[in-house]
Amino acid sequence: MDLRQLRYFATVAAERNFRRAAERLNMAQPPLSRRIQQLEEEIGAVLIDRTAKPMELTPAGRLLYEQALQVLERVDELRAMMDRFIEAKRPRFVMGFVASTMYARLPDLIRGFRKSAPQVDLGLVELVSIEQIGALQDGRIDVGFGRIRLEDASVRRTVLREERLVVALPLAHRLSREEGPIRLSELVKETLIVYPRQPRPSYADQVLSLFRDHGLEPRSVQEARELQTAVGLVAAEEGIAIVPVSIERLRSDDVRYRPLADTGATSPIIMSYRNDDRSAELKILFRVLRKMYHDWGYPIPDGLPHDA
Repeated sequence: MDLRQLRYFATVAAERNFRRAAERLNMAQPPLSRRIQQLEEEIGAVLIDRTAKPMELTPAGRLLYEQALQVLERVDELRAMMDRFIEAKRPRFVMGFVASTMYARLPDLIRGFRKSAPQVDLGLVELVSIEQIGALQDGRIDVGFGRIRLEDASVRRTVLREERLVVALPLAHRLSREEGPIRLSELVKETLIVYPRQPRPSYADQVLSLFRDHGLEPRSVQEARELQTAVGLVAAEEGIAIVPVSIERLRSDDVRYRPLADTGATSPIIMSYRNDDRSAELKILFRVLRKMYHDWGYPIPDGLPHDA
């Protein structure tokens, strides 16, 4: 299986028609059909139901299509990244981040870094915490901002701060009409919406562990792919969600946020970087962090280097 086969298949799957797909790919239909048949033979499964009108994907085809889109998107991003790097001929620094940190001062930090290092080509990649470790090891990112404590000998981590957790409730929920902090024990009978679905461990496991640390087990758990989906499901009255307090910025007229009363109801914001990284760009980031934390009135994190 190669990228060209995946691109051929993704085009056929999107068009649901071999003739239109061939036109879009600027090739004849017979060789396109042969390439798809070769892909099916290699995988060992039929990907397209050619008897259906219009043409339909089989379950195996739908799975491959979903994964192929992700692979091709990543390849396109990589190609664009390399084009920008070669064209710019300037230092490149890539930050990985989990979605929730975008509501927790990360945009301010990004602007501060750009202002302090205008000569640097700054890249941003959304990755869950466990993906950031592999991306640091491979050199795909230079620093990661996540929420899960993951041990790796090649990676150094600094807890920047602990963020309070709140419960997101449907506006019509009985608990939305009350004021003040709420205890986890009041939520165990609710459907708990956790995110992300994959990969694990993730913030979802952090939330489940919070309940178990207090001797509690949610009656029902529903997984969502991402943060915005989880909040949307809360608004649709499908359940409740435990989220960092900064998510309150993700306003919805159908969602009410209440603080949690239980001890340990926090989520860390963790900065990770390679142990052996002594780059000038990382030193600039450390300086920007120190200045911004001072300006915001936050305690300077223990373990945050003055420079690399």
